Amino acid sequence: MRKPFVAGNWKMNKTIVETRELISAMEQNLNEINGVEKVLCPPFVSLQAASELLKNTEIGLGAQNMFWEEKGAFTGEISPAMLKELCNYIILGHSERRAYFGEADALVNKKLLAAQKFDLTPIVCVGETLEQYESNLTGAVVSEQVKLGLAGLNADYALRIVVAYEPVWAIGTGKASTAEAANAVVKDVIRPAIAELYGEQTAQAIRVLYGGSVTGANAKEFCSQPDIDGALVGGASLKVDDFIAIVKAAA
Repeated sequence: MRKPFVAGNWKMNKTIVETRELISAMEQNLNEINGVEKVLCPPFVSLQAASELLKNTEIGLGAQNMFWEEKGAFTGEISPAMLKELCNYIILGHSERRAYFGEADALVNKKLLAAQKFDLTPIVCVGETLEQYESNLTGAVVSEQVKLGLAGLNADYALRIVVAYEPVWAIGTGKASTAEAANAVVKDVIRPAIAELYGEQTAQAIRVLYGGSVTGANAKEFCSQPDIDGALVGGASLKVDDFIAIVKAAA
């Protein structure tokens, strides 16, 4: 039985003061929702403040990205060793990182292997662009992203990975995939690709989320699908009532 999972990706939003305000506004309600793993992913500068507020709660904390080296002359980067002192989760391969910063599958894989070394739990994002979607390339693109991005892990660690299917054409556009279509990609593309790497048992055990214009209004539709185990939430994670509704839908 896969435990539902909801992560809020705040992206480049909220100052340290605003982070404290948002967490304070949603913390009690989130704590009262059982049966679902909840993770907040604020910007790097707010991780320390968020960590202090969440340390005695059931709410997990994650970062939005990281570099793959432990330390060194990499100006402006954040290492897994630094993050390990603050959080347990890490978003890797988000479409915005792929599109704006040129992160390809091989680089996502380097980061994933670094996350394994430092015992961080990754939320690995995969998904096709609008052009690929309209060219009927969803299966080929997403399968390759999974197989190249998740390669080379040890079997026990592979079980901990969370995968997020985020069709790029649905992120921040207000245009969500249908729940049935998203479930079909998870069932017929993502889990088979994982099975090729780590076997069918692992493929069925790994939690796969949907992301892309998830709201409090449509979350139940996605979370009721048999192969979708929760959501990676963008803009709605900055709205207290919406995010709580999404977590309740997953639970």
